[in-house]
Amino acid sequence: MTNYFIKSVLIGVVSAAMFATSCRPVKKIQNAVNTADTAKVIVLPNPSDGADSMTINQEIHNKVAATKIDFRFFNGKAKVDFIDGKGKKTDATLHIRMQKDSIIWLSLTGALSIEGFRILVKPDSVSIMNKLDKEISYKSMEYLQELIQLPVDFYTLQDLLIGNPVFLPETFSSVRYGEKYLHAVGKTVFFKSLIAINKANNLIANMKLDDVIDTRSRTCDITYDNYQALPDSIMFSAKREINVSEKSKISVKLDFKQNTFNEPQTFPFIVPKNYKLIP
Repeated sequence: MTNYFIKSVLIGVVSAAMFATSCRPVKKIQNAVNTADTAKVIVLPNPSDGADSMTINQEIHNKVAATKIDFRFFNGKAKVDFIDGKGKKTDATLHIRMQKDSIIWLSLTGALSIEGFRILVKPDSVSIMNKLDKEISYKSMEYLQELIQLPVDFYTLQDLLIGNPVFLPETFSSVRYGEKYLHAVGKTVFFKSLIAINKANNLIANMKLDDVIDTRSRTCDITYDNYQALPDSIMFSAKREINVSEKSKISVKLDFKQNTFNEPQTFPFIVPKNYKLIP
């Protein structure tokens, strides 16, 4: 388990350095909506230009908001399968503990249940303990942004790990009402996105994101699967797959084996005195 591995896992988990299984410009995303089937497609004007557009946009946001997970504490354990840009496969176990809006604690365990890395993320800082090489690093949140090349803050990372949607457009340019899914196309400051919502339960099934910078070919596809109905009306996606592509493609699969909500957690992060401080 190397620094490269943990960087790649973070890119995948924090997904959004992103884009679909192949590099595709926004026109391809639009075509995916228009040609996927013959269902009704509505091209939306600016919301300020008509009540119908405002109503449809609000409807989509209400569907997403209704299934967004709210929590105080979270404790999860997931199997991570990672394939790098050269096709090399690695697997590990990711332990996650969170206190909402305060602390994210991550532990990566490799073969023989040996812990390789422990990471502590706070709203303004990232601490990385490399237990294999006996090293410790203290970074600002800007380091995490540079690592994954995205303007991701603590709260975005928190949503990504819990399974909530991120970079959701404020308005959508077109909506397709298919037999099973509602597909909406929109754009944020950073991404051109296509979101698929299951019409039966309003849960997000897939998000495809393209970089708004045309000179880059980053693309990402995020699939949410195996939703579990938990107490407090929580619908938790226990299986997720993230495919990120630019010059090469990486794939990260998360399969949660355990998850517990709203039980107080501890966040052990004691650095041994013999660890070397790495700038």
